[in-house]
Amino acid sequence: MTEQSAIAPKPTPTLPDAQTVTSVTHYTDSLFAFRCTRPRSLRFRSGEFVMIGLLGDNGKPLLRAYSIASPSWDEELEFYSIKVPDGPLTSRLQHIQPGDELILRPKPVGTLVLDALLPGKRLWMLATGTGIAPFASLLRDPETWEKYEQVIVMHTCREAAELTYGRELIDALPDDPLIGELVGDKLLYYPTTTRENSTYMGRVTDNLSSGKVFTDLGIPPLDPKMDRAMVCGSLAFNLDVKKILEDAGLTEGANSAPAEYVVEKAFVD
Repeated sequence: MTEQSAIAPKPTPTLPDAQTVTSVTHYTDSLFAFRCTRPRSLRFRSGEFVMIGLLGDNGKPLLRAYSIASPSWDEELEFYSIKVPDGPLTSRLQHIQPGDELILRPKPVGTLVLDALLPGKRLWMLATGTGIAPFASLLRDPETWEKYEQVIVMHTCREAAELTYGRELIDALPDDPLIGELVGDKLLYYPTTTRENSTYMGRVTDNLSSGKVFTDLGIPPLDPKMDRAMVCGSLAFNLDVKKILEDAGLTEGANSAPAEYVVEKAFVD
């Protein structure tokens, strides 16, 4: 007689718009990633963000905007977060465990989407810290590699350990069964640190302004006819990069008016 294991009924959500955490990975004392179930109704474009959070002490939802780090085809959702000791949300979110519930509002929005850019040949992804999250989504989307001849990822953190999440993801791309062949030799990765010695040093802005990144990678300077860019970092970083891009002749785009570069305006860092 064959024994059949009973499938445990799915627990009734105790939070509004509840999803269940499936895995958590801590990279440093200040950075972690987690995955959770995906609402069946959720459809999003790689690069968009949603509001996620927990219940506050007052019993009301405490929500923040988080870029979805997983690609649009993934059955689960992935997020990459900073830990802020006294942060209203991250001070609690960093302690979540598999099986815990979190609030996820299934209404994706955002400007870091391929549709907001005019056709081009090179795509620059410019990020600091956890700003690499939306690019983690876009880098695993086949459309990115079908649209561009070259994809350049510039990611800056203070120390080398803080680059681990992005480095592991990028290292795995050539062997990805879905997009590995598409990636080929199109990807150029330029990780830099600002406090710890590493192969490449300096801020994204400094390496662009000085032309060092072009020399190091053996590629020509920014050209509005060829280059497209996506920017995700702190407000100050975004403003500094916008000036560099506009000085090079690129104009800012949006979903309603595609152009040469776009900036994420709802980044948690």
